[in-house]
Formats: sequence, structure tokens, C-alpha cells
Amino acid sequence: MTEIDTDAFLQDLHALRAIGRFRTGVHRPTYSPPDMQARRWLMERLESCGLDVTMDGVGTVLGRHRGPGPHLLVGSHIESQNEAGWLDGALGVVAGIALARAGLPVDVCAFADEEGHFDVGFLGSRSAIGDVTEAEIDGARNRTDGTPLREALAQAGLAGLPRLRLDPARYRGFLEMHIEQGTELERQGLHLGVVTGIVAIWQYRIVIEGQQDHAGGTTMAERRDAGLTAVRLLAAIDAAFPRVCGERSTWTTGRISLDPGAPSIIPGRADVLFQFRDVSVAVLERMEAELQALVRESNRRERCPAELIAVSRAVPALCDPGLMRALSEAAETLCPGGWQAMPSGAGHDAQNMARVMPAAMLFVPSIGGISHHWAEDTDEADLALGVRVLGEAARRFLAG
Repeated sequence: MTEIDTDAFLQDLHALRAIGRFRTGVHRPTYSPPDMQARRWLMERLESCGLDVTMDGVGTVLGRHRGPGPHLLVGSHIESQNEAGWLDGALGVVAGIALARAGLPVDVCAFADEEGHFDVGFLGSRSAIGDVTEAEIDGARNRTDGTPLREALAQAGLAGLPRLRLDPARYRGFLEMHIEQGTELERQGLHLGVVTGIVAIWQYRIVIEGQQDHAGGTTMAERRDAGLTAVRLLAAIDAAFPRVCGERSTWTTGRISLDPGAPSIIPGRADVLFQFRDVSVAVLERMEAELQALVRESNRRERCPAELIAVSRAVPALCDPGLMRALSEAAETLCPGGWQAMPSGAGHDAQNMARVMPAAMLFVPSIGGISHHWAEDTDEADLALGVRVLGEAARRFLAG
């Protein structure tokens, strides 16, 4: 049995929580002063575990085990959403510190900007596998204030540093411990989730063209109201998707922009950002076909034509059977009957690592299912149990 110092693990979690504290959570947007302070804190912790530590040109921190392999890569990210929770991402990185402290042959990573403050998407983990071009970095901007990524990197002291490129041959696999960010484990009274796969997100814009006009002088019969057409189409999607979706599918309208967006003007244009998620490509394809059919039906009935524009179509990432087996066996040993296999409804750096090496994830419960909010929390007993299971799974897998 691998001995994990859970007291030191919890102390590290709370020390990281103090950097950029916001209420009971944290505010550490990517490349902000608190984020860079957290990265320097992490580098010191990894060095104290005897790892060789570097930070690359996009801010990804990597601590390399100095001894012989086989090795595992363990980690996640440490920046946060704005005014958000203290465990999302940080848990997986601090768990890596705990495994390294226990003497396991692991490299520990904190990938940059998993939270997508800049519009590259999974900047650190994608860059580490060679999937981000210099042109993407040149064109990327902060989604909140428009700051160019190049400018943010320079302000953070990262300009000119080489970007990390992982060598998949070094690793037997990648492990990421994370909060569930949902209510399934809590509702079932369970303490652990062994992740079977990570959903793909298929995202679209729905652009609807109407006629901007006066809100008082234009009769209802004369109107071509793009906003009303958008609302009716979204209601139709919500009514139809349950007939074609999977058991754990989700769909979300993340943004509706009306032009010109004034109270006394009929909207002449609506721009909708819409996405759905599932772990099955077949289910995703059914949902896409239904969405296309609903847009065609809207165009048949409505006076405002809608255009469906595909923005991104990711591929689901299935977790490695060998790593899943090690996690399941460790969970059953340390928490008999207190765990389940389950998919992840959120995206994670693990899905990019799964493209180049075996990867798997372990979930611990989220109290009330809250995440991406400062009230995000997990019972400390579940945090300690999770890191013990992660360590035992790593030991079993590396010994196999």
C-alpha cells in the first residue's frame, strides 16, 4: 500500500487556496499576478519533492522525476475561472505533489489556461502535445478584456521562453484527480468516481437575420423579429432533444446577442452560441442531425432565416482500461462499495493527454454539485480518500 501524507496534501491545498483568495474560493485568471504567484509556489513545492522543475513559454509548469521509470504524468491546472472555486484544477496538481512526495516515479504538471481565459482552448495541454501553432498564439485574445495573448505572456515574464513538448514514450500514462462538478456522487452517497470517458463538446452559432425597426410604429403582423425567432427555435430544440439524446447528454445556450440590443428597437439580428455534449459520437451525430432539421423547419415557418454554423466538434476521450482497472481496484480496496464508474460531463486536460498516451481520471464529490463558483467545496475526508486511492492506483499500474 502506498503511504500518502494526507495532512501535508491538505495543507498544500489550503496554501494554494490562499493565493488569490476570493470569499471561500479563488480568483486566479490566467497570467494574472495571483496566477503567476501560484505557479512560482508550485515550482518551489515540486523542487522540495526532488523534481527538476521548469515553466515553459505559455506558463505550463512541469516537475520531472529524476530516477528511472516507468513514469506516470500526474496533474491538471491551477488557474481559475473568475471569482470561482478553490479545487477545480488545483486538486489534481496538488495530488501530483502528494504522489511525488510519497516517492512514486511521477512527473507533475500544471497546464496553462485549461479554463480558456484566452480563446485558444486548452492552451497548455494542447501546446504540450504539439497541437497549438504560433499563429494561434498570435491571434488569441483574452475573452474578458481583449488583451492579446502575446501581450499577456510578455507581462507575465514568459515571452521568449520555449514551449514544452512532452515525450509520450517517457510515460506509462496520465492521471488526473478532479472534483466531479455535478451531483451524481453526492446523490448516490458515494465517495469516488472512476471516469470512463470525457465528453466531446460540439458547438455552433445560430445566426438569425430579421429586420431592425421601430418598436412602436411597426405592427406585429409586419415585424421580422430575429429575437422572437431565436427564442422559438431554442424552445423547439429543448423540446426535441430528449427524443434523440443519451442518458447523460447536456445542451446549453451560452449566449444570445441581439442587435442592436435596445429596448425600443426590434432586433434585426440574433447571434446564438449553442453547444451539446456526450461521450458517444453516435449520440452527438443524432443530436446534430436533429439540430439541422429543426433549423430547416424554423426556416420553413419563420419570416427570419436562420443559419447554423459549426464552431467546433471535439472527439470524446475514452479512458484507458488498464488505468481504470487500477483506479477501480484501489477504490474497492480503500472504499469498498463506495465508488462507481461514470462519465465526465466537463472537458479536462486529460482528453488531450489521451490523444498521445493512456489517460484516466478520478472524481471526488462536489458538495451540492457547485463548481465554477466561489462556494465550490468538497469534504476533506473525501479529498484525503481520493488522493490515497490515486496513489495506490499509480503504484498498482506501475507495478503491473
